[in-house]
Amino acid sequence: MKKGILESVFWAMSNVLIITYAVIPMLWILSLSLKRGSDLNDQHFFPQTISFEHYRNIFTDMQFPSAILNSIGIASIAALFSVLLGMLAAYAIVRLEFPGRRLMLAGILTTAMFPPIAIIGPLFDMWRITGLYDTWLGLILPYMTFTLPLAIWILAAFFREIPWDLDKAARIDGATTLQSFIRVMVPLAAPGVFTTAILVFIFAWNDFLFAISLTSTDNARTVPAAIAFFTGSSRFELPIGSIAAASVVVTIPVMIVVLIFQQRIIAGLTSGAIKG
Repeated sequence: MKKGILESVFWAMSNVLIITYAVIPMLWILSLSLKRGSDLNDQHFFPQTISFEHYRNIFTDMQFPSAILNSIGIASIAALFSVLLGMLAAYAIVRLEFPGRRLMLAGILTTAMFPPIAIIGPLFDMWRITGLYDTWLGLILPYMTFTLPLAIWILAAFFREIPWDLDKAARIDGATTLQSFIRVMVPLAAPGVFTTAILVFIFAWNDFLFAISLTSTDNARTVPAAIAFFTGSSRFELPIGSIAAASVVVTIPVMIVVLIFQQRIIAGLTSGAIKG
């Protein structure tokens, strides 16, 4: 009995420490965003006087609202096409019999492990020549390249768990392969589709490397890159408050989405890990 109590206390303390370690940086950023400009260098963790001046400043400048719209649009489109193409590829890999099927799935996953920094130089030159530099499409394509492997891997695990008797029953009833896929397989794999869409969206939303390297104006610059160009009222002033406020604005919505749909995300990531 004592052993069980000690084990429960150990895990409870471990959870508290981990949560505290994860939450403190976010609370510090929130505190900085609510401090007055004159109080940013004080030694207090929490603001002595709450001020929303930094939030007003970032939304007064058109650079940040434009970056938010770019991030929403680019991340949404990248997530949509990654999920659509990932569903088709995952269904084909799981359902169809062809040589090298397992090798292809392993190769797809290997692509996701490739360091993005290694292709920035060539990609920059290609985009300048083809006219894709500083455009939405110029960011959507790299995002899809690195998120499609993850999408295919997760969706393949979901399709593999679905009884194929349902697909055969639909075919016997007269459904075509496409109709069976859309009306039977996709609804059953909805948790995996949802999980994939969230993960792809978060990847595109948080990306800094491609956004800073493949854009130069507000036409396609996303939030992470836009924050890097924040300036103070003079060249001697660091825009700490504005950066903190912008970080809070773009982080809290993602945190809320993850907290609301965490069960679906966990189910999607662990699908196929346990049998029986």
